[in-house]
Amino acid sequence: MIRFILNEKDVATDLPPGSLLLDYIRYHRHLMGTKIGCREGDCGACTVLVGEIRHDKLVYTSATSCLMALANVEGKHIVTIEGMNPPQAAQALNPIQQAMSDEAGTQCGFCTPGFVVSLAGFCLAETEHNYKNAIASIDGNICRCTGYKSIERAAAKVSEIMNEKGDGSAIDFVCDKQIFPTYFKEIKSRLEALSLKSNGTTPANSQRFLGGGTDLYVQQPEAMTHADVSALLLKNELKGIYKREGKCYVGGAITVTDILSSSIFQQLFSQLPKFIKLVSSTPIRNMATIGGNLVNASPIGDMTIFFLALDAQLTLSDGASERILPLRNFYKGYKQLDKKPEEYIKEIWFELPNSNSFFNFEKVSKRTHLDIATVNSAMVIAVDNKTILNASISAGGVGPVPMYLKKTSTVLSGKEINEETITEAIEIAQLEITPISDVRGSEEYKRLLLGQLIKGHFLQLFPSLSIEKLLTMA
Repeated sequence: MIRFILNEKDVATDLPPGSLLLDYIRYHRHLMGTKIGCREGDCGACTVLVGEIRHDKLVYTSATSCLMALANVEGKHIVTIEGMNPPQAAQALNPIQQAMSDEAGTQCGFCTPGFVVSLAGFCLAETEHNYKNAIASIDGNICRCTGYKSIERAAAKVSEIMNEKGDGSAIDFVCDKQIFPTYFKEIKSRLEALSLKSNGTTPANSQRFLGGGTDLYVQQPEAMTHADVSALLLKNELKGIYKREGKCYVGGAITVTDILSSSIFQQLFSQLPKFIKLVSSTPIRNMATIGGNLVNASPIGDMTIFFLALDAQLTLSDGASERILPLRNFYKGYKQLDKKPEEYIKEIWFELPNSNSFFNFEKVSKRTHLDIATVNSAMVIAVDNKTILNASISAGGVGPVPMYLKKTSTVLSGKEINEETITEAIEIAQLEITPISDVRGSEEYKRLLLGQLIKGHFLQLFPSLSIEKLLTMA
């Protein structure tokens, strides 16, 4: 049985662990406020809150239930729009709903529950409760009616309410403000009690390993729904980020949001929020795992390109033995991996950069946010004055696999940072890549983009370079 708390009730189900939370909510619990929209995690109409205990703290994040397997909700608290209003006041609006109503933030109403739930996640998040972060919390929600300005005004009202919180408990504050019912104050102790009853959801011989499921359920919805899955998100040993002996280690079940909130990554990458903002949306980042992104083997996987430039190494495990493999050697062909079916990524690790090293990530897509890349690229470069000691460049969307540009990286070593060096690097890169024309752009366009992104790396990291000269370079 898969056991969790749904709104105020303890629930249990013997449905297949690969079944989707959205379907369970609507068809088995008859909670129709959570809407079925795109079923691909893009529209946000099915957004729920997921509460779990991490390091003895109750933490809530937003998630798209259309991509969330029941296997990944065991021992957690799932909150739908119905769970945000006290039963005795079913006709009353909570302050978030009232703000949406007052500012005319809803027209047809289909998307409204998702917006309300996402803003509720903002109220419980351990971030500064300002207008900017309120808007960021709804970056995974789409409305086709309002034009968004009324929703933005409602978000501003919610952020004003949260500005009153002070240093106290977020849960106590939102319950006192009637944003959430008072039963939320008891959830932590109830989850602790529930964890004692839980004995895991899947057998050792499960057919599939499951991370966040954010791409698997888009590509293979029917197969995943009926598959036996082993939920890697529930494995605590795969969820750490730590430094040891000059290396940074990242567990395979770490999410993109975990990377963003990690003090280690914030220290290593000063522009981390800017980079991560280019990766999908808040609910997807809350669910998507780094291990899943790497195993998915998409030629344009953003985090894959991020870690390729860092020359990351993988620790692969089959549960009994382990082996180490460079990420650059993991991809053998389109969607072909140097991985046995019984193996999963236990850890990703890379050498800690020194004070002479700099990192940059660039991405071009049809939309700036919430879109897959046409071409993306990352670069790590170590310099002494104006001389390049070594460089490491990766690129996506320019071949059948995520690419580490070995020749391009090598040619930069020992060169002075100037327009001629950058031109040479771009020329070598053109010989290494094999882009094809597809819906995201022509071969010629992708070649042009990679050249521009390589220029972009240098302009971002070394702003004293002449922009005029770089822009006119062939």
